[in-house]
This record gives sequence, structure tokens and C-alpha cells, in this order.
Amino acid sequence: MPSVLRRPFDVLLIVFFSSAILYGFLFSLPEGLGVPVAPDSPWPPLRALYDWAVEQEPTHLDPPVALLAACWFDGFFQAPMLCFLLWGWVSENPVIRTPVLFYAGAAVTNMFFYFSETLLGPHPPLDLAVYLPFNLPWMLAPIALAWRVRSDPALQPAPA
Repeated sequence: MPSVLRRPFDVLLIVFFSSAILYGFLFSLPEGLGVPVAPDSPWPPLRALYDWAVEQEPTHLDPPVALLAACWFDGFFQAPMLCFLLWGWVSENPVIRTPVLFYAGAAVTNMFFYFSETLLGPHPPLDLAVYLPFNLPWMLAPIALAWRVRSDPALQPAPA
């Protein structure tokens, strides 16, 4: 068994990023491509997301371009990149170290714009006590991943 799977925090990050891959492909990508978050949405995951959007993130009901761009990022960049990064991390392949750092920077930047649009836009979340615990991990987990990969001796480049 790879040593990364023997560390509880690493397993927690792997579970989170595995769910991020699914979320990117099942929710973000279809929404970014124009499938509506609506009670009669043709895509069942976005139909299921409707009640959450009405209560917590009404911006998703009529998403502005900035929010669509965040969805495109999730579906076209983040989900595929995470597949590669998780493979490399679990197999302890040092080739992923630099891509993880680039990914983390891009993911945090994406969440900055996502939070700017949802928190400061015309339809802010109604209950931050519900909104933040669900959404902050999307910004904090890439930072934690970068820190873990940066400090993992198995993922350090070979000496020259």
C-alpha cells in the first residue's frame, strides 16, 4: 500500500479531491455549458441542486459570466487535472510536485473570483453559517494539498 494511504490527513484530502472530480463533472461542467439549475432541469444533478441554490446560492439560478467561468474551470481544468494529480500523489510520483503547485494557485484564484461573485454580487448567500462550511473547503483544500506535496519527501525532486 502506498504510504500516502497510511496518513489520515492525506486520506481525507484524497477523499475530498475525489469528490471534487465528481462534482466538477456532474455539476460544474453541465452548468458551465448552459444546463440550467432548475426544478425541471434536464440534468438530474442540477435539478437536485435547485433547492440548495434557492436557499444558499441564488446566483446559480441566473449565473453571470464570472460564475460560468468558475464552472468551466472546474469542469475543463480542475477535474481532469485532479485525476492526474491524485494518481501521482497516491503513487508518490515526484513528477506531480510542480503541477500541484500550479493547480493550487489556479484553484485558489478561481475561488477568489467565485467568492467575489457570490458574496458581493446582487444575490449573496442568505446564510453564511451554511454557505461558508460548504464552500471554504474548495479554497482551503488546494492550499493544504500544495503544503503536503511541498513537504512530502517522497515527492521531492531527485538531487542533481
